[in-house]
Amino acid sequence: MTIHLTDDPAADTLLSDEPTALLIGMLLDQQVAMEVAFSGPLKIKQRLGSIDAAALAGADPDTVLEAFRESPAVHRFPGSMAGRVQTLCRVLVDDWGGRAETLWTEGDPDGATVLKRLKSLPGFGEQKARIFLALLGKQCGFDGAGWREASAPYGEEGSMRSVADIVSPETLARVREAKRAAKAAAKKA
Repeated sequence: MTIHLTDDPAADTLLSDEPTALLIGMLLDQQVAMEVAFSGPLKIKQRLGSIDAAALAGADPDTVLEAFRESPAVHRFPGSMAGRVQTLCRVLVDDWGGRAETLWTEGDPDGATVLKRLKSLPGFGEQKARIFLALLGKQCGFDGAGWREASAPYGEEGSMRSVADIVSPETLARVREAKRAAKAAAKKA
């Protein structure tokens, strides 16, 4: 699996190699450009020395906050997002053995099960969970039964609705255009 979400080869490599980094990137993907959100895990690792869930969960909150605030900031809301990342990491440690991939590998789960697991995470509502499930299915090799249905509409083949569909600068442009068109249609309605 090779993720291409940031235009930064080092950030994309981290997202591709570390499931916890990918999950944290998805958590950060709100109210900032997608590239900023998914570059966040690399900044965290560079500033704190690790992207490991146990290390982040156990880190001093003030230290994490300072790492998020350092310029360029990890997120436009460093205080709240630093806390959310630590909370997510605590859940990963407490419930999933500190390994994000367990959410989609433990017990050979189907799509509906993975969606339920994702929705139980702090910061993952219905839409974010469906988008992440679609990303797992489209780009990360998850093939649990019914994943496309569970992630609908984001799991649809060629949907160009979310980060799950971005594999190049061209597909990024197509997804952004689809989002603009959807917003314009919603304003008209």
